[in-house]
Amino acid sequence: SFATTGAMEGALFLKTGVLTPLSQQVLIDCSWGFGNYACDGGEEWRAYEWIKKHSGIASTESYGTYKGQSEMLAKITGYVNVTSGNITAVKAAIYKHGPVAVSIDASHRTFSFYSNGIYYEPKCENKPGTLDHAVLAVGYGVLQGETYWLIKNSWSTYWGNDGYILMAMKDNNCGVATEATYPILA
Repeated sequence: SFATTGAMEGALFLKTGVLTPLSQQVLIDCSWGFGNYACDGGEEWRAYEWIKKHSGIASTESYGTYKGQSEMLAKITGYVNVTSGNITAVKAAIYKHGPVAVSIDASHRTFSFYSNGIYYEPKCENKPGTLDHAVLAVGYGVLQGETYWLIKNSWSTYWGNDGYILMAMKDNNCGVATEATYPILA
């Protein structure tokens, strides 16, 4: 839900000029029928399908305390699966469409204890089916000659560098470019 709502918020901001926090909780509560498992995980495309079927997603404010109804925002016509493994395509998606939901291999202790610098883990997987955590790719850059993705994680601002990590682009480390998606707003 974190990666999906982040990508949706970015797309909605680019369309309207207003940053509206969208409800992660509504996806956790309601997208079970689409194959997601709340706190036990899920996939971005399944959340996009739920949003599409329900003509949008509730804002954090409108979903809030359960009222039995919410104002649905950010209607989508679909979503795009960025060409798997294509770093240039993921860069273009971020540049043209805003934050992109990505799946990564976050199973290593080095990821759990990341604090600064460009993260590169030689044991990281990057193939479909080996990625275990959804995050938000919000940018990219170069630091001391090394290219990186700027990734926002859902583990609070106490993790990493104020909630972010610089992940190496080299060798598609940890799979940032493997399963990237972004929504298409209606």
